[in-house]
Parts: sequence; structure tokens; C-alpha cells
Amino acid sequence: MSADVDEGLRAPYEIEFPFERTVGPVVGTFLAGLRERRLFGARTERGTVICPPPEFDPVTGRELGELVELAPVGAVESWTWVRGRPGDPIDGDFAWALIAIDGAEGTFFHALDACGDPARIRRGLRVRARWADERHGTLSDLRCFEPEEDDE
Repeated sequence: MSADVDEGLRAPYEIEFPFERTVGPVVGTFLAGLRERRLFGARTERGTVICPPPEFDPVTGRELGELVELAPVGAVESWTWVRGRPGDPIDGDFAWALIAIDGAEGTFFHALDACGDPARIRRGLRVRARWADERHGTLSDLRCFEPEEDDE
């Protein structure tokens, strides 16, 4: 018995943080940067840069403060294809991806628009940020990532 791709397992999902909080200088600057189409990371005492920047170093627990502007480009580390639904950042099917931002350690979890074609995505695919037309200082100002060049 062969399984059709459309008959695979399905589960509803919702990515949300159902609370409000104030942001400190690190996250506040990161969000303000997104409004201006700029991407910031935070430098750790180890000399590495983390993007998106947390308020505290995940290794040492020390407060972070030095912000570094990064080019809004990177490479796909991992991804999963999802069917589009109302409220998603992309109109149509897309991928949730872990993007390794150039010059930063770790990955940035965000939407990846491959124009509805999962065959375009691979580990190492070079991507760039696509900015929202109207920006308000929120994570959705970075609408998604998209392939840097047409691979075909």
C-alpha cells in the first residue's frame, strides 16, 4: 500500500505568544531595526553573534548589550513544508525554516517562500529577507525569507 503525499499526517498548529511584555534595549533595538529593514544580532563575550538577539547569553547567562548589524541573508539549515492557511505569513504553501544568518551562530526560525515548490528548497540554499511593505517594529516586519537567486 503506497501513501499519497496529500494523505499524510496532519495536525493543526498555531505559533503564538499569548501574552504581552515590554522589551529591553536588545530586543527593542532588534525590533526597531526590522522596522527600518535592518537586521541586528548581539555579540557574546565569547565573540560570537546571536540572531535574533536574546537578552542573555544562552551559554553563560550573562546580559548581552553590544549589537551588531548583519546582512539579512543566510542559508537554510533545516525546513519543513506546510500547507498555507489564513493568517500565515505567506499566501499559499511555504516552509518553516531554520536560517543560519551570515555572521551569526545558531539559526533564525522563520517562514521561507519557495513560490509553492518544495523542490526548490535544500540544505545550504542561500536566502535573503523579504520585508513587509508596511512595518511597525514587530517580527512580522521581516515577512519571510526567499531564495537569493532563481535556481532553475
